[in-house]
Amino acid sequence: MRKRRLRPAIALAVIAGLLAPGVVTAPPAVAAPTGGKKVIANLFEWNWPSVASECGSTLGPKGYGFVQVSPPQEHVRGNQWWVAYQPVSYRIESRKGTRAQFKSMVDACHAAGVKVIVDAVINHMSGQDNGGVGWAGSSYQHHVYPGIYQAQDFHYCGRNGNNDIVNYHDRYEVQNCELVNLSDLKTESDYVRSRLAAYLNDLLSLGVDGFRLDASKHMPAADIGNILSRLSRPAYIVQEVIYGAGEPITPNEYTGNGDVHEFRYGKDLARVFRSERLAYLRNFGEGWGHLPSGVASVFVDNHDTQRDDGGVLTYRDRGIYALANAFMLAWPYGSPTVMSSYTFNNRDAGPPSDGNNKTHNTVCYSGWECEHRWQVIANMVGFRNATEGAGVSNWYDNGNNHIAFSRTGRGYITINHEGSAINGRSYYTGLPAGRYCDVIHGTFTNGTCSGPVITVDANGWFSANIPAHDAIAIHQNARLP
Repeated sequence: MRKRRLRPAIALAVIAGLLAPGVVTAPPAVAAPTGGKKVIANLFEWNWPSVASECGSTLGPKGYGFVQVSPPQEHVRGNQWWVAYQPVSYRIESRKGTRAQFKSMVDACHAAGVKVIVDAVINHMSGQDNGGVGWAGSSYQHHVYPGIYQAQDFHYCGRNGNNDIVNYHDRYEVQNCELVNLSDLKTESDYVRSRLAAYLNDLLSLGVDGFRLDASKHMPAADIGNILSRLSRPAYIVQEVIYGAGEPITPNEYTGNGDVHEFRYGKDLARVFRSERLAYLRNFGEGWGHLPSGVASVFVDNHDTQRDDGGVLTYRDRGIYALANAFMLAWPYGSPTVMSSYTFNNRDAGPPSDGNNKTHNTVCYSGWECEHRWQVIANMVGFRNATEGAGVSNWYDNGNNHIAFSRTGRGYITINHEGSAINGRSYYTGLPAGRYCDVIHGTFTNGTCSGPVITVDANGWFSANIPAHDAIAIHQNARLP
């Protein structure tokens, strides 16, 4: 959750204790993505029936390993997207659906071979000074959530006249003051830790496989570690810790708990695609000072950066955005997340909804952008799966905006981001001879390709012309008979 400016009073709610607050003794939940399917699709603000359907129709068949869903707990009322990040209780009841629908969604995704990651809000509760009634009818006040939290369970940093964070170069302030008025939980308290663990364990009981921990930077890493130690079973963990130059709190502090979002990745990638040279990407990732690959969660954009960072590529960039995602899915750094958005013009705008602010079922390309379905992006998920674990070899660049590389023995991609076509070139892939589907322009299904076929000769070479701002990608799992 970014530093977001909240709008006036929206109602919010709280439920009496969902689970007993006892401590659960369990191994830390630090399991990283495993197996050959590690790509995450972030279906931002999709409702539960739509996620369930998408797992079976698209995510599973295309090879996505995980789906990340928006916060499922009861929240303040309103249409804005950020109401989901203002909890009022830990009931699984929100504008995206009921507890039963959530459980059905998890089961449907598992049946399709897709694991479920929940965006979990555990740093704070609501930001509404006057309190109110939440989505499911729970009453609340800014620092009182009946049956869950009372005034003593929150931080009051006593700074800036309103307890809000102002100075991000002050560790105490960042982790003890309020993020834009959101009531800041006292995560060093054993009781608060037990309540948060109870919420996460409830989600685990519904089959959830992992958590994206929102606003992790605003909690000491040790507090998060203690909460995770109380989980009933291991789960994949990724933490939102936004890098800030010169700030005392760094993403590296949190890697002991699990993966960490590498926010520099999308901004650096956008800068290269927009105004620098793709040739610079030869050592992209750790070579650029980013987090170690094994703990980095990467994305071209996410729901925060597409609203607040003019320096990232988004769905509005169309073809260049698709190429940047293709590079991300081809390049073996970090665990990639593909963003799936709804169309918006106002940064506060919520998803397509009815008059009661209940989220509509998703209809792709009609108010919903569905980038995860775009042919280039969806087919490059298969490329990522086919090349998992293989290194980079046969790097080529022209010193400017034409690059190519192999994922050794398993796949090959060449991207031409020049302003004109590259014609008459041959490319050394290191792949076995054969006919391969170009998954940038076609889909490989049941041994056939809906687009161009690339022929690799006995020495591992192919010849092709590549238009401006275009690419070719082939891999071992899209080889024709």
